[in-house]
Amino acid sequence: MDMDGFYRAARFVLVEPAHPANIGAAARALQVMGFSRLVVVAPQDPLWRESGEARALATSAHEVLEQAVECATLREALEGATPAFAMSGYGREFGPAAMDLREAASLAVEGVNGTQPAFVFGTERTGLSNEDVRRCHRICRIESDEARGSLNLAQAVQVAAYEMRRAILASRGAVPPAPPRRDAGIAGPREEDPPAGIEQTEAMFDHLERGLLAIGALDPQAPRNLMARLRRLLLRAVPTAVEVDIVRGIAAAMEVPRRLRSGRKTPPS
Repeated sequence: MDMDGFYRAARFVLVEPAHPANIGAAARALQVMGFSRLVVVAPQDPLWRESGEARALATSAHEVLEQAVECATLREALEGATPAFAMSGYGREFGPAAMDLREAASLAVEGVNGTQPAFVFGTERTGLSNEDVRRCHRICRIESDEARGSLNLAQAVQVAAYEMRRAILASRGAVPPAPPRRDAGIAGPREEDPPAGIEQTEAMFDHLERGLLAIGALDPQAPRNLMARLRRLLLRAVPTAVEVDIVRGIAAAMEVPRRLRSGRKTPPS
């Protein structure tokens, strides 16, 4: 993907926004940074697109507002996205590892082939739920004053869009590159093996859970966060589509043992 393609591919996802005005302001924030892909998940006001406040704060970004995609769930909103960054001011138990926003933007631009980065923002009052955070590959924090660390939703979108634009420009030599990023625990996939999309990894986790249930390794009455831990482990590796298929093959063998697939009966005890 060329760098211009990143402006089209990078998506900014608002989960359950309460105020149409913030959606309009977010649309404007994206437009001034060169982005246009806005996704709105389960907005609390179903008429947000027609809201006078949204249109007023979008100002010249009405096209971004009108072309924004509405989704029922975050899982749907992240289809095809990788990597996905949860914008949150704090880490979560069993959640993905945290990294600096500037590092995240540089990482997204480094993995040019097959990359469609997504930055995910929670609702104005409570932010992202633990479940939503766990659907993402990394947590990103905007460094702010600890005593007053909460940003307005549109302001947070503006900062993330700025850092993404800065990373794109740096890749062209237009601005000084960001400092070398620390090891974030992500081993970048080979150029010929792009990372699997969100829909592929989610299907993998669904399949793996069924396999674990089939062999009794997962107790549905007392799961003890097993799937959350496995999600964190496997997403840390940023698996490719081939690697996802390998895990699903293992899960299939767990569901239907080889002796049953081959038609042999279990010997009597």
